[in-house]
Amino acid sequence: MPILNRPDDMERITTKELAQKYIEEQIADIKAQVGDKKVLLALSGGVDSSVCAAMLIKAIGDQLVCVHVNHGLLRKGEPEQVIQVFREELGANLIYVDAVDRFLDKLAGVTDPEEKRHIIGGEFIDVFAEEARKLDGIEFLGQGTIWPDILESEAGIKAHHNAGGLPEDLQFELVEPVRILFKDEVRVVGKELGLPDNMVYRQPFPGPGLGVRCPGAITRDRLEAVRESDAILREEFAKNGLEGKVWQYFTVVPDFKSTGITDGKRTFQWPCIIRAINTTDVVEVTVEHLPADLIDHLVQRITTEVPGINRVLVDYTPKPPATVEYE
Repeated sequence: MPILNRPDDMERITTKELAQKYIEEQIADIKAQVGDKKVLLALSGGVDSSVCAAMLIKAIGDQLVCVHVNHGLLRKGEPEQVIQVFREELGANLIYVDAVDRFLDKLAGVTDPEEKRHIIGGEFIDVFAEEARKLDGIEFLGQGTIWPDILESEAGIKAHHNAGGLPEDLQFELVEPVRILFKDEVRVVGKELGLPDNMVYRQPFPGPGLGVRCPGAITRDRLEAVRESDAILREEFAKNGLEGKVWQYFTVVPDFKSTGITDGKRTFQWPCIIRAINTTDVVEVTVEHLPADLIDHLVQRITTEVPGINRVLVDYTPKPPATVEYE
């Protein structure tokens, strides 16, 4: 049976050799636990679920069924990357669910941040449950739970994100192959499993996705402005050698407009806020002060390439008093 708790004397996985040893041990544990049964996994494209999926594919192949739900709140290119990496390159048994209209229709007109989170989380469970009921022989649920999740749950900091919330008729035994790893170790293992760097070293991304970076009632045009401006920011950080050196960076498009000028004509459009931060524990966050020429270039690109944006602002507020996300 798999180890449920991290051994006190477990060596930190920092090398290719230690990663390979861990992978071999987990493959043996997964085969012993699952046998010839099937495992269902909600594959978000995040680091933990991606490494979990790659490990399970290596262990049991097409006995793993991955479900990727596109709720319309992912960053530009992410659904396509999940399909390319897992279905095309790793040969995963992947079910892609286009639920964009379903989610955005339910979120229409909703302004309260907690209500938005509740709708996104509840709808995700509903979609996942609907897909699970279509499948036969599923007895296990794969999850990308990692060791800090367990520690925070035990300390009462946050609830452990296990199978809680699934309907009564869908109670599965858990398979958690990265459960005893810290985040840095998950990345080392993911690299050894052959996942691409931009997936393994992906920056933190909130569960509700771009929904928390589109404050107020989410509209499709403003959500698209967030997605496009975020893609430009990520592209420029990569070009300027900041990718992997700054802990998290993103854009926010708030729900208010201001006047501006484009081609000699008055505009009434949204501002785009850039936020770039560093932290070790997320309890306190410092701000990354970007080079002036990079800011100028980002202003020029975002205001000319992203429809609906006529101003670019930079948020230099640390935590506290600000939080990381806007909602």
